[in-house]
Parts: sequence; structure tokens; C-alpha cells
Amino acid sequence: MADTAMTHALGCLGVYFAKAVFSKVLQVHPLKRFNVLQITRMHFQWDWLCLGALIISSVTAEIENEETLDADVEVEDFDKQSQEADVDRDKSSLEVVYQTPKPTGEVYFTETFDGVLAGWVLSKTKKEDTDDNIAKYDGRWEVEELKENTVPGDRGLVLKSVAKHHAISAMLTKAFIFDNKPLIVQYEVNFQEGIDCGGAYIKLLSSSDDLNLEYFFDKTPYTIMFGPDKCGEDYKLHFIFRHKNPKTGEYDEKHAKRPDVDLKKFYLDKKTHLYTLVLKPDDTFEMLIDQSVVSKGSLLEDMVPPVNPPKEIEDPSDKKPDDWDERPKIPDPNAVKPDDWDEDEPSKIEDSDAVKPEGWLDDEPQYVPDPNAKKPKDWDEEMDGEWEAPQIPNPKCETAPGCGHWVRPMKNNPNYKGKWKAPMIDNPNYQGIWSPRKIPNPDYFEDLHPFEMTTVSAVGLELWSMTSDIYFDNFIICSEKEVADRWAADGWGLKKLVASANEPGMFSQLVTAAEDHPWLWVLYILTLALPVGLGVLFCWPAKKTDEDIDFKKPDISKPITKGELKQEREELEDDEIELEEKENEDTAEDERREMEETKRELIKDTKKMGREAPPSEDEGEGGEDIDEEENEVADGSQEGGMSNKSGSEDEMKEADESTGFGDGPLKSVRKRRVRKD
Repeated sequence: MADTAMTHALGCLGVYFAKAVFSKVLQVHPLKRFNVLQITRMHFQWDWLCLGALIISSVTAEIENEETLDADVEVEDFDKQSQEADVDRDKSSLEVVYQTPKPTGEVYFTETFDGVLAGWVLSKTKKEDTDDNIAKYDGRWEVEELKENTVPGDRGLVLKSVAKHHAISAMLTKAFIFDNKPLIVQYEVNFQEGIDCGGAYIKLLSSSDDLNLEYFFDKTPYTIMFGPDKCGEDYKLHFIFRHKNPKTGEYDEKHAKRPDVDLKKFYLDKKTHLYTLVLKPDDTFEMLIDQSVVSKGSLLEDMVPPVNPPKEIEDPSDKKPDDWDERPKIPDPNAVKPDDWDEDEPSKIEDSDAVKPEGWLDDEPQYVPDPNAKKPKDWDEEMDGEWEAPQIPNPKCETAPGCGHWVRPMKNNPNYKGKWKAPMIDNPNYQGIWSPRKIPNPDYFEDLHPFEMTTVSAVGLELWSMTSDIYFDNFIICSEKEVADRWAADGWGLKKLVASANEPGMFSQLVTAAEDHPWLWVLYILTLALPVGLGVLFCWPAKKTDEDIDFKKPDISKPITKGELKQEREELEDDEIELEEKENEDTAEDERREMEETKRELIKDTKKMGREAPPSEDEGEGGEDIDEEENEVADGSQEGGMSNKSGSEDEMKEADESTGFGDGPLKSVRKRRVRKD
């Protein structure tokens, strides 16, 4: 549920982030595509979207919580009888109606501990090779209810003693023979006080004529050992079977490889967990906790040591030759030490450039006797010697760079090269790493079906624990998975339902998860603080400037009609036409200026010619023409000044249009102001 809540929180964070990005875009390109009224509405819609996301997240979390409670009871294919035995998930543990589970198919052993403890035998023997004070199997067992998440009427077998050996066992209803049927072993364990060092595994005892449960101890032959075990920080889930060597008839223990999952929580959460072992005739196995597979493999490939020994082994009589060279690199025999290589140069030398710090107290020691120290009253100078006050740092040295004899600091010697060594080269005589030759394994055998183990006729608990109150319940040994699942639904499923109903809220679960994984605190803080910070930063009303008020008020206070929009369009078209006319006038003006310059040059040439030749009547007329042309030039310059003035007004208008305001009404406001100016 913590993961679900985190997902919804991150979803809402995404909504806030999208809003923040949108607000930043508006700041960079203000009112480029939206008018003020539209932007205000969109901000309002963003706020409602964020609120809706939070509401949906809360509702979804509640729905998933209810679905989780439903899923706690639904374990694979349970029949209607087991579902009727499950109580409604809204009821508390005190209202649960418990019925003792009953097997629905063929079984080899079942035990619920709800009635009289019949058929179980306490061991009366002692553990071998152990101190007599603790060798006896005198650990105490009791049948009682769970301490937490109690199901009224449901009781289990509880290991009560600390630092004692416990042993109890019972015969199977009928022996299990490993032929063509799977073996399923299933039971419940609850470490009610946690676990420091101890186990909760069971042993399936091998069938034999001399099997006596009163003498059940650690050396009693067993076929399979399965279950949890822990000591220190080593969390294990054992699956061990004893394999018979077909050549020698001796038995060797074969251990399954460690599961890849973290088992720690199953030992420390003080909840009832369901442990299941499934062995199949195809020589495969599965280990499950709470009906989830935590390890699986093959009896032929995934056991340590392997069931079948190797075909070849190293020859124990083979020895490495004396001249065998395993060195891949050797020193170059032709290398010579350089003449300037001085091996006597030290690695450190005094820094000749160092200067004694100013204020260094040469005559003051670094440590002085403690003036406040007094000789103990029980000090005996004959026995303890002359008493001396303990040394303390010299207080005068605290304000000085240093005290005592000043010594120059050391620095790296630039001439240091160290001891010369010849460079390494490839060894021409390298022969590789030597290994003994292989010979056929005299003890080799091949067991293609290790599933065919020794027949099982009893089940037993032989344990040592430093923690009390280990709870066992609902043992079953059968061959059908459906039977084991229905058995689990009527027992463990009900306990899980009650535990789920009594679990703390989502906040407590988040805190618990953070205690196991401290890095989650950072994620929690970011998830909560980031949306709040973004909300304050982007959703808080910003202070409006005078320019915003000047341009936004006409649009907000007064709705825009179709007529006004039409008038705005016409004004824009007129402005475009005026702009084109101004551009044409500017082009014509440039042409006029070029013609005037040409005329001035002609006038100058004519004047020069007049100085060289006598004046005539024609020249007088020409002079008048020239005067008229000069007047025209002057008039043209005045017209040019007027065109420059109008050109500056056009530039002002273009500058206003280039500010980036895309709304028609705002364009008209800016352009009307230009015309007034």
C-alpha cells in the first residue's frame, strides 16, 4: 500500500509540474496565444485538476486497500467451503468464527493442535558430545493461542524455553513412499518474540524397525529437513535431504542452494508465515513462503555437493615437475641500470625554502605539568615511585604558531628514484599453470532419480533456540497441491486476514518502511515538499505591474463584441495598406535624391563652362533654369524631411507591433496611441 500511495503522490506531482511549466511559458511569452480571460480560466482549471487528482488518488488507495484485504484470503483455487469459513473482511479479530481445518483429500499427516495433544512424544534422551548441563532434551512445550492477532479457538504448539534443547515427534498416519507421487510438506511458523539464534525447521524421520520416538535426538536418521533457521545475521531456509550412495550404502547430506530473496522480514515481523516444500517425481523441487516461490531447482543440478560425483578426478599421485615454469613475466636479463640512477637518494628531504613562522616559541615546551593536579592521598612513593603531575598542553602554545625546537618541514625529493628494477618481459619458457592429470573416479556412480529417497514414517522438531515463544501450527503432509492450498485457506488464510485487519494505517506503514530503508525519507520529503513549493511558487497570485494593469483592464472589464472585432480587423487592414504606401514613398524618395545629386553635378559643370565662355542670352535663360532647379532641390529636401518624419512614425508603429502581443484588441490599443502621438 505504501508503493500505491507513493505512485499517486508522484502522479499529483506531475500535474503540479505540468502547471509550473505552463506558467513559465506564459512568463517567457506573455499573452502570445491566450488573452487574459482565457489564462485566468486555465489557471482555475489547473487547480481543479490538481484537486481532482488528489481525490482520485485517495479513493483509489482505499479501493486497493480493500482489494488487498480480499486478496489476502483468496489463495489460488479455494473451494466454497473454505470461503464460507473466512469471515467478512470488515470484522475485527474478536468477531472471527474459527473452524478447525479438515483435510479434503488423501493425506499422510495432519495436526492443528486445537484439541488434545495426542500422538506427540517428548524425547527423553540426551544430546551427544555436549555438556551434561545442557545435553538433556528438557525444553518445555505448550499448546496456546497467538499473542498478537489472536484467532479465538485456534491454538498451536509453542516452544517456551530459552537456551535449552527441545525434541518432540509424532508418527505419520501412513508412511510416505517416494515413487510416483509428489511430496508436499507444509506448516506455519510465527516468531512471536523475533529470533536471535535458533531454528524452526522440521525433520521427516526415515522409516526403520528400530525407530523409537522417545529416543529422538540430533543423530536420529532423517530423510528430509526443511524450514527456517537463523543465527546472527545469517537468515536461512533449509532444504536438506540425505542421499544414499548406491555403491557404499552410506548417506550424505545434500543442501539446496540459498534462495535469492531477502528472508529477513519473515523472521522479524512477528507474523504467521506459511512454509511449503514441494518435491516432484521429475526430480525438481520448490520452496514457498506464504504461497510464493522463493527457490526452485533440480535435485540433480542445484544441490551442494552434487548428487552424482564427477566422472574424473585429479590424480592424487601426480606431482608438478621441478622445472615447470608458471611465471608469465620475468625480469629482462639484458636490462642495465642507468649510470645516473642513484638508489641512495632519500624519498624526503628538508625544505630549504621554509622559514620559521614569526612568533614561534622556541623556549616553551609543548606540554607542561598540570598545575591543578594534586597527589592522591593513597599515593605511596615507596611502592608507586615519585609522583609526577600529569602533562597537559601548554596554554601559551594555543595562541602561538608553535612551541619547542623548530624543525624544517620535509618535502618530496625530486631526485629520488628508488631501488632500480629490471623491466618485465614475457617469459619465453612459460608453460602455464600446472594442474594434476585427470583419472577416472573410482567412486563414480550415476543416480538419475534422486527423488526416490528413503521412506518417511515420522515427523519431528529437534531444536535449540535462544528465543522463546516460537509458534508452530497446521502441519500437513500430502501429495496434492489443491489439498494443501485448501488446508492453508482454512488456517493460515484466516490468520493473515486477521493480521491485515489489525495492521496500522498507511502512515504507520510508510514510517515502518522508512525504518527498514532510510533512503525513503528523502523520497517522502521530496514528494510532499515539492508539490507544496511548486504550488506556492506558481499558483500564488503574482503582483501586477502598472503596464499589465494598463493593457489588461480594458479586456477584462469590457467584453468584446463581434462589431468591435470587425472594426479591429478593418483597422489592421488599413494599417497594412498605409505601411505599404509608406514603403513605396520611401523608395520614390530615394530615386528623387539620386536625380537631385545628378542635377547638382550638371549645374556645377555648367557654371565652369560659363566662366570659360562669354555670357549670352541663352545662358541667361539657362541660369534661370538653374535657379529653378535649385529651388526644386530645396523643395525636395523639405519633402524629404517630411518623409523622414513620417518614416519615424512608421518605425514607432512597427516597434509596437513587434512586442509580441497577438491579440487583436491589444493591437488596436497600441496603434490608436501611436496615431494620437
